[in-house]
Amino acid sequence: MQIRHTERKFIIQLKGFILPGQNLTRIEAAERAKLLQTSTYHVELDLTNSTETFDSITTVKFTATQPGESSFIDLIAQSVSEIVLNGVHLPVDSYADSRIPLPNLQAENELIVRSVCEYSHTGEGLHRVVDPVDGEVYLYSQFEVADSRRMYAVFEQPDLKAEFTFVVTAPAHWQVFSVSPTPEKEILSETTARWEFTPTERISSYLTCLVAGPYEGTRGSYTSIDGREIPMGVYARRSLAEYLDGDEVIEITKQGMPFYEQQYRQPYPFRKYDQIFVPEYNAGAMEHPGCVTILDDYVFRNRPTQALVERRAVTILHELAHMWFGDFVTMKWWDDLWLNESFAEYMSHVATAETTRWKDAWVTFNASEKNWAQAEDQLPSTHPIAADIRDIEDTLVNFDGITYGKGASVFQQLVAYVGWEAFVAGVAKYLAKKAWGNATLQDLLVELEAASGRDLRKWSKLWLEEAGINILRPEIEMDGSKIRRFAIRQESDGRASLRPHRIAVAGYSLQEGRYQQVARVELDIDGELTEVAELSGIQRPDLLLINDGDWAYAKVRLDAHSMAHAIENINAFDDRLARSLVLFSAWDMCRDGEMSAHEYTELVLKALEIEDHGTVLRTLRGNLATATNLYSAPEKRDALQTRVGQRLSEILNTCELGSDRQLQIALSAVALATDPQAETFANWLIGKEVPAGLKMDNAMRWAVIERLAAAGQITEADVAAERSERDNTASGAASAARARAALADAAAKSRAWEDLTGGKVSNAVQRSLCLGFSGGDPALLVPYVEKYFASVESQWKDRTKEIAANMIEYAFPAKLAGRTDLGIDIIAVGDAWMNTHEDAAPALRRLVSEVLDSARRAVRAQICDAQ
Repeated sequence: MQIRHTERKFIIQLKGFILPGQNLTRIEAAERAKLLQTSTYHVELDLTNSTETFDSITTVKFTATQPGESSFIDLIAQSVSEIVLNGVHLPVDSYADSRIPLPNLQAENELIVRSVCEYSHTGEGLHRVVDPVDGEVYLYSQFEVADSRRMYAVFEQPDLKAEFTFVVTAPAHWQVFSVSPTPEKEILSETTARWEFTPTERISSYLTCLVAGPYEGTRGSYTSIDGREIPMGVYARRSLAEYLDGDEVIEITKQGMPFYEQQYRQPYPFRKYDQIFVPEYNAGAMEHPGCVTILDDYVFRNRPTQALVERRAVTILHELAHMWFGDFVTMKWWDDLWLNESFAEYMSHVATAETTRWKDAWVTFNASEKNWAQAEDQLPSTHPIAADIRDIEDTLVNFDGITYGKGASVFQQLVAYVGWEAFVAGVAKYLAKKAWGNATLQDLLVELEAASGRDLRKWSKLWLEEAGINILRPEIEMDGSKIRRFAIRQESDGRASLRPHRIAVAGYSLQEGRYQQVARVELDIDGELTEVAELSGIQRPDLLLINDGDWAYAKVRLDAHSMAHAIENINAFDDRLARSLVLFSAWDMCRDGEMSAHEYTELVLKALEIEDHGTVLRTLRGNLATATNLYSAPEKRDALQTRVGQRLSEILNTCELGSDRQLQIALSAVALATDPQAETFANWLIGKEVPAGLKMDNAMRWAVIERLAAAGQITEADVAAERSERDNTASGAASAARARAALADAAAKSRAWEDLTGGKVSNAVQRSLCLGFSGGDPALLVPYVEKYFASVESQWKDRTKEIAANMIEYAFPAKLAGRTDLGIDIIAVGDAWMNTHEDAAPALRRLVSEVLDSARRAVRAQICDAQ
């Protein structure tokens, strides 16, 4: 699975909100796995009777090691009409608290459960959505971590694998997809048909899936290393079919397939490979074996940034990596969910760099995954990569940037530590030994130790079992123009021990106006201080860069001379990765209050004069917005905003016509325009003064409309007109919601607040409302500080995890951090809430602590900028 962190997203749930039966502890799972072994599921679904519910009949066969003992099966349903265990009818009212008790088990058992289940509108379970373009209905399932029980009765834990057979009755004009190849449909009437799938391979329940609706797409095939022809398909909603570049998706997949087969020394394990782009998806994608579901924002109705295009390629290869690591071999318990995700995220970047046109994938990795991970690792709620997962609730709380970004970064460090050949040899042996079964981290480490000869026990403890991030600083003593002594000092952030790192140190000097690498040393560092003797006695380069090549996971500082030289000459780099390392080191300093927001914005504005790497551009643009609008001293902010807006417009005029740089700079110029500057962009909506080469598609129009809304230059009626007359689509609905919530009008803010907290809109629209609401004039947000903290607890009690998490994170009025001039101290109000809600759900307190931490960081940066 890949979660979206372009808008950092929690997949999180409340302790105490889940009914006890909806939770499952590791102890309960271990006891159930010791008693039971699942064999087969036969699941019949009728999707034709209602727009709110569907009929589900489950027949499961399983064994029990101790006849006469009792257990339970999981189900979240509106109602249960029949429970038959080994021919005995059990009382239907025994179904309670999302569990069905199973008494007096036999050695061989058959259970039949008839139930009515509910469609989801929040992206969990079996989600149902109506496309506003043509009124067609689309369904897809999302079961990770524990939501297959929302579609059928199931022993919901990853180590009770089984073969699953699905039989589906649905409208005859639909297509129906699952893990097994889609069978020929049996026509039942003029309007309905029946699809009977063959049994799946032996897989975990969370990996089963159902996707149904009038999807359209492209087909292809791939010849596996064992000679099998693997059918491939790429599909999307009918209204998106004209925009679906399925051939490119298949091409990327076919580039990754042989790479993984060769590295894993294992043919593709399943019978086909479909990729289906689905609406209103909470995640980026999900790795159902042979039936991957992907967020349909990756079907490009509008011109995408190259960052988004590359992100799609990485996502495709991330899910493909899971076919072996996660699906073919699956973690035993959710302790090792991080292992699946970290491994797939690391390998997807290897595959992207090695097999596709995106050869700079490691620059992307640094700008995206690693920076995301480092930001999350500095939150008060950070946790070890290999966390102690006591129950399902713990899993949901820890499904985050540590799981993905930090874990992948640590895999990068592990490969530097043991070597690539030893790494892939160990992984291949692990997959061969655990084929179609379940495994643990220790199972993998055993094979990596055997292949590399390295003892990984200490490494694992320090990197995987401890939270936090280290800081690496250079210590330099000079003898005239030469280096007399160079050392690297490692510091702890108060959480992490001092760790071993395999890194490189490089020196760069200007030669004919360009930075050239003039020195480089690869070494292992450990402990508090490591001397780098190889640099002693050499002529000092203009810039000395710790972590050249970006192997390490650490916060890296440049010495004062190197940073000053880099700020002056940032555009003299030809090495994209070295340049991005310097830029993101400066960002880390700005976040830590060691570099002023004014100094940082000038560095970024200079870098934006030439930067053309899509993901680096996207990240720099986001950082520039935060530094300008949040980290700058409030008393200096207006002048800085004017400076940034003017400079972006000037840079826009220098961009190559039609380039990705032009598109991304235009988006920033619009977003960071001051209210008076925004008037210029209003002309773009009527086709005036639009830069040559820039297409005013729906996405660009909505960007302008949102900015004009926040500037008080358009009305709610204007937003509604854009929606009805130009973009009557699902994405148009989300964009209109965001613009409506951004309106610089107290009444509009009030309506947006009611909608985003009221539970009457879809997950996609609610998320957009939250994002738009928190923007614009901060004075309009002052009345909502008290409302926000008064609402968070009821949101947890009354909403699903997705809806509540959106509200807590995205609707937080962060712009009020440090704005005591507006009569509010948002940190003090938040601290008071924390102090008076010590018994609130831990997950809720975690989210609130994180948004408050972001406010505290902003205030520290503002103090630095004021000096």
